[in-house]
Amino acid sequence: MNIPKLSKYDLLFPDPNSANEDGIVAWGGDLNPSRLIRAYQNGIFPWYGKDDPIIWWSTDPRLIMELDDFKLSRSLKKSMKKFKYKFDTNFTEVIKQCSSIKRENQNGTWIQDDIIEAYSVLYDMGVAHSAESYKDGELVGGLYGVVIGKVFCGESMFSLISDASKSAYAVLVKHLKFWGYDFIDCQVPTDHLKSLGAKEVTKEYFLDRLYRVNMHDIENRWDIEKSLIK
Repeated sequence: MNIPKLSKYDLLFPDPNSANEDGIVAWGGDLNPSRLIRAYQNGIFPWYGKDDPIIWWSTDPRLIMELDDFKLSRSLKKSMKKFKYKFDTNFTEVIKQCSSIKRENQNGTWIQDDIIEAYSVLYDMGVAHSAESYKDGELVGGLYGVVIGKVFCGESMFSLISDASKSAYAVLVKHLKFWGYDFIDCQVPTDHLKSLGAKEVTKEYFLDRLYRVNMHDIENRWDIEKSLIK
């Protein structure tokens, strides 16, 4: 099938169900914040390599984390006591660390300068957020993502010391549940997130869940609730 090319002058996306067998919906366009928000509202996300055009995906199966399914092991619960946690205080550094961290079976990074710039704009708009772990005052782990209604769309995470990112993720899950979010969109299936309780669902199921909650905004200030991390 021919993959549609997006125009920079039109924010409309093809139906996510029209994706090819690899999950590609379209290519081209730009990372305008309005386009990015519309993409996430329709279960579509950008993911592409250096020197590639922007590629827009809607994968099947999809990985999601039901907030009640998160597996907080005894060892992780113990590790969590080593860190201090913050939200939205160091977003730019979190995304830069995510872009530079070396990952197994991955050459280079998909988080290029244009991605960093675009998601920093979403952060300034209050649409993108970061969860951060600190040890001795230094940022040692965290993750970032995009909020669409009652869904947190996780983008990437990093860890400079053992369990720093998983601990930030655990703190995030506790808060999302407390605030009334529905689930986390983990996008592409990974063994790491599956080990924490994420599960694969069909795209049909995912889109149905997304469309039911993506327009219901939750008012919160993204402050740490100390009672949730004792």
